[in-house]
Amino acid sequence: MAYKTCVSIAETTPKRIQSSLRQALQKSDYAEIRFDFLRPEQIPDALQLVQGHLKRCICTLRPKSEGGKFSGTEQDRASILKLISEYRPYLLDLEFSTISKNRSLLEYVKKTGTQILVSWHDFKKTPSYSALDSKMKKMKKFSKSVKIVTTANSISDATTVLSLYRKQSTGLIAFSMGDHGRISRILCMSLGSPFTYVSLGKPVAPGQFSVDEVKSIIRLQK
Repeated sequence: MAYKTCVSIAETTPKRIQSSLRQALQKSDYAEIRFDFLRPEQIPDALQLVQGHLKRCICTLRPKSEGGKFSGTEQDRASILKLISEYRPYLLDLEFSTISKNRSLLEYVKKTGTQILVSWHDFKKTPSYSALDSKMKKMKKFSKSVKIVTTANSISDATTVLSLYRKQSTGLIAFSMGDHGRISRILCMSLGSPFTYVSLGKPVAPGQFSVDEVKSIIRLQK
């Protein structure tokens, strides 16, 4: 089993993204660039600065309604997502709610040849296993790469999410946020997740480990 990491980068200027990305890819297999932390007009410049590294990057432009920072119109966001897809990153994170409504965006991205990571988050709770399993089946219709993240209010919540790996052992990234869900960020790798999300030091999401912490844990398992 390969234990791989993806550093989440949430910087507010293109230069800072470039600097953090270089640092991240020295330590990590992949990096997630949170373009929603930039002003929309800064994104083209950022893409130019990092284009040489995008084959190892997951690109994300999360709207406020999905826990992100992008506050523009959905039409503007779709235009930026199309631009990002033209740079052919490793994966382009598209929310399940977005591609369920915007089929033209989905078709555009597919034509660029960019692979899609279909994501879904619950920032308050963890639904039942049957609800999550049903959600996963719907998401898999759009891509083989699926990300399901919930908020764990107990250890059993984290276990519920990890149980999804019984049905899909490849292409699934499933874990829980929060203190109760921290262990799922580690266990998901041994269950088949292609990578786990980490930080360079300051967590970007609740319960996130740093890349150094996860690398230390991985060394102990070998």
